[in-house]
Amino acid sequence: MEFPIWASKRWAFLLNVARSQNSQMRAVAGIVQSWGWRRVAVIYEEVTLTTARIFPHLIDALRKINSEVEILLPIPSFPSDNSLIESLEKLKRSQCRVFIVHTSLHLASSIFMEAKNLGMVDKGFVWIATTRITNQIESLNSSMISSMQGLIGIKSYFSHMGKSYQEFHSRFRTLFSKLYPNESNLEPGIFALQAYDGAWALAQAMYGTTNRKVEENLKNHVPIISKSGKWLLDRILQSSFKGLTGDFSFVDGYLVPVNIFRLINVVGKSYRELGFWSEGLGFSKGITKGSNYNKSMILMGNVSWPGGPRSAPMGWKVPTNPIPLKIGVPASSTFREFVNVVDNGSGNEPQVHGFSMDVFKAVRELLPYDMPCEFIPVKGSYDSLIETVQNRTFDAVVGDTSILSYRFKYAEFSQPYSEPGLRILVYNNRRRPPRAWLFKKPFSTLLWVSTGVVNLYNGFVVLVIERNHNQHLRGSVLNQIGIMIWLAFTTLFRSNGDNLHSNLSRMAMVVWLFVALVITSSYIASLTSLLTLGQQTSINVETLKSSNAKVGCDANSYIGKYLEDVLVFKPANIKNISTSEEYHQALMRKEIAAAFLEIPYVKVFLAKHCDGFSTLSQTFKVGGFGFVCTLLYPYHQYFLKF
Repeated sequence: MEFPIWASKRWAFLLNVARSQNSQMRAVAGIVQSWGWRRVAVIYEEVTLTTARIFPHLIDALRKINSEVEILLPIPSFPSDNSLIESLEKLKRSQCRVFIVHTSLHLASSIFMEAKNLGMVDKGFVWIATTRITNQIESLNSSMISSMQGLIGIKSYFSHMGKSYQEFHSRFRTLFSKLYPNESNLEPGIFALQAYDGAWALAQAMYGTTNRKVEENLKNHVPIISKSGKWLLDRILQSSFKGLTGDFSFVDGYLVPVNIFRLINVVGKSYRELGFWSEGLGFSKGITKGSNYNKSMILMGNVSWPGGPRSAPMGWKVPTNPIPLKIGVPASSTFREFVNVVDNGSGNEPQVHGFSMDVFKAVRELLPYDMPCEFIPVKGSYDSLIETVQNRTFDAVVGDTSILSYRFKYAEFSQPYSEPGLRILVYNNRRRPPRAWLFKKPFSTLLWVSTGVVNLYNGFVVLVIERNHNQHLRGSVLNQIGIMIWLAFTTLFRSNGDNLHSNLSRMAMVVWLFVALVITSSYIASLTSLLTLGQQTSINVETLKSSNAKVGCDANSYIGKYLEDVLVFKPANIKNISTSEEYHQALMRKEIAAAFLEIPYVKVFLAKHCDGFSTLSQTFKVGGFGFVCTLLYPYHQYFLKF
């Protein structure tokens, strides 16, 4: 056991060769994180300040995984039966069901015996024990073990494979069996190994630095030289060797901490090995070179929990008469189809409707317990509403709240229940001509007239040149006008080269056929575009910024900041809009050139206003809508699965 810091200052030659307990607190936090428990209770022995020194490390480790210590329960080393029962009953009345026990083995035995009598080592409870208990668990009898069923323990690790350990193990069993012939357990515990390492460090400091020289001098009882205590202390602090419990060396006067622990699960008359936890790596089934590590111990296999279930306990108790959860909802949602707050007059609770509320109610019906809620409308921005979850004003937020990375420092989000993304909404007031006259749209009126005039002129030129070579091109004026028009338009669809006799007419026809080919190709391309794609706008982010156009966005959302910081719009060109109808009017009146809306809003808007409004294909990646709840919320792991 570690001694207090002040002890080393009072006694200069007092040296602590016990390993630090701080790193195992991170192992405890890793277990808590694996199962998503957000609140724990700590039972500790009220004996010295040494025990309390671990709490800052435990609290810090839990805080990093978004969990907290809800209850600190100190218990005297030798409590009376009544006081122990009273303390455990107080613990049982709380909602927390995850108990971390950090006491001596003697006190832990009393705690588990009384807890079993009170029905606390049963289904729904979780017990986690530290090395102070598990390092001596082999010394417990069967009745004590039966009261710890389902316990998860963190046990000190040391290698059984080394030659030094094998030699020590053989000598220890031989000597121990002679001294205690009636003792059935002959295995050396971690304390025996620590004592041996400490004695070996002292022997090295007194008799030499190499193992061989130490053994020779120990047999002859010949110290190297008699020096002062300060000299001996300095030599011990300079020790560096591979001990039975791991690397034995000192840093700033303290023995280097271990970074590997064993995980055990009490089952039946003994316990079984679950695996290992390694500092910086996580959980694993083994610690060999090719072992796979994971931050969650779930992959290590099934755990036998108190009461026998294979499924992990929730870690908290559902209250029989739960207090309704205070849930904040946005009072001024831009699109009331998602959240619509209806005020029923003074003194009456407002009614909240909309798609977001319907989704939440459907999720609540799927939960395996009753979850009464009180919906409280809140005015202001969505960011300020989410921050109220962090400061415990509300237990959760339900509404059209977007999932954004920076908001995770305030709260946790559920899975998105809407399509993610941000799009540009525009209005085009140009009306599409009637479909029967759509063929005229690819060319302007002037181009149509010019094409017709040039076509007739080409027919007239060919007629004048060829009439001297072809008697069919002669006749009355009316007949020649008809032939001219015929020649002018047939050249658009077929070549008349075989019927022409003059090279001049052939040259005129070649030039016209080239022009006709260009005109025909352009016409077909333009008409196809009109028929398939419609009237696509050329608006995009760059054109909006270069033209200094005004754009609209929700007044209470993050989009205004997104337009400034990410898309680099000028703040003066960003107009805040509060209602969906205001978007409609602002776009039609050209008060804004475009609106930036999230995809669910765009779909609702276009369903109501489809004539003349359209959205661009470009999508900006942002999170969809999700529910919000505090990281320490007891329903957290179930609430956020949906």
